[in-house]
Parts: sequence; structure tokens; C-alpha cells
Amino acid sequence: MVDRTSRRIPEATVARLPVYLRCLVDLADARIATVSSERLAEMAGVNAAKVRKDLSYLGSYGTRGVGYDVEFLLFQMSRELGLTQDWPVVIVGVGNLGQALANYQGFNERGFPVAALVDADPAKVGERIGTLTVRGVGDLPAIVDELGVTVGVMATPASAAQDVADALVRAGVRSILNFAPAVVAVPEGVSVRKVDLAVELQILSFYQQRRVPGTDGSRSALPVSDPVH
Repeated sequence: MVDRTSRRIPEATVARLPVYLRCLVDLADARIATVSSERLAEMAGVNAAKVRKDLSYLGSYGTRGVGYDVEFLLFQMSRELGLTQDWPVVIVGVGNLGQALANYQGFNERGFPVAALVDADPAKVGERIGTLTVRGVGDLPAIVDELGVTVGVMATPASAAQDVADALVRAGVRSILNFAPAVVAVPEGVSVRKVDLAVELQILSFYQQRRVPGTDGSRSALPVSDPVH
């Protein structure tokens, strides 16, 4: 048996594995038994050589002329990503974004059941959202202990982000998904992934302006024929 903990998979490859996984799920749903590296690359938006290199880290090399077995590769990738078990989630911050995340069924379907909701506002504590009752930040240690929470999702204002991150860490959470518009500092051994929707929109803006004829990216550029005296 291969010791998966002894193999170092590059971060860039890890970031692509969930994309491949989504493609494989689509193929499995369509009852497609095998897939070539070229087809998987096309679906994932990368090149075939990169797919083959990434999958080699899983010990999967495919069969020449046949490709990869979809179901087996799906199992390998799920196992590598730790998706063969559930990872209970606590969402901290139940404003509009937090409530939307709490009601998103995709978390549960992908092995991340929302086990608890937490908010610092006493007025929100005790509210029912779906099947869950909002609890206070002070309850985090008990929540983690009682429900086996492993992932914290932060949907708080920027001003509260660091305090919430600290509270999650003190409670024993070692994996944090940060939707707050702020960078947080955490101790070594704690993983943080930041989701900044504004940054993603700005990146889209970068590409969008290049699709508009005559747009040079400047909102107020002086005409070249009109020098300033």
C-alpha cells in the first residue's frame, strides 16, 4: 500500500484536483466508462500533459489507447482529497451571505455538512435557519467538541474577521474558509483559504475591458492629438 502522507503533491496540482473531480462526476453521471487525458484536459481547461502529470501524483497513469477508468479515477481523487468521509462545518456570521451559505445544499452533497451556525450578535442567537439554531461565538468550543466540527466558514465583516479566526483556532478548528474581505493571521498548522468575491470580479473586469473595442483600460485618458500646454 502506498503511504499517501509521504508523497508531496504540488499546491498547483492540489488546486486542480477538485476541477478534475467535477469533470469526472459529470462523466460518471453520463455513464462514460473511460476518458482520455485530452478529453479531461479539454473539460478542465488545461493541457493534456498537465493532466497526465497531475494524475501521476495519484499513481494513476491510464492505459495507452484506452485512457483512464472514470470510476476508479473518481475513487482515487476522492480519497486523495479526503472526501471519503464527512467534514462537519460551522458557519460564523449569519448575515445575508452566511444564510445563503447555510442554505446551500452543495456543501452536504460534497461531504461538508453544515453542522452549526454561529453569530456574535445576541439578537441573532436563537434564530432558526433551516433546521439549525444560531448559537453564540462563546459556544464554539462546545460546538467543535460535540459535533466534531473540522472546518470553519467565516462570513463576517472585515472588522470581525481576525477575532473570529482566533476564536475558531482556540476552539480547535484547523481548516478555515474565509469569505470576509480581510486577511487573517493564524498559527502554523492552521490552513486558511480566502474567497474574495470582489477580487474575482476585478479579474473579470480585466478581461472584460479587453473585449470592448477601443477600450484601453483608462476611464479618463487624454486624446493623443491634444497635448497639454
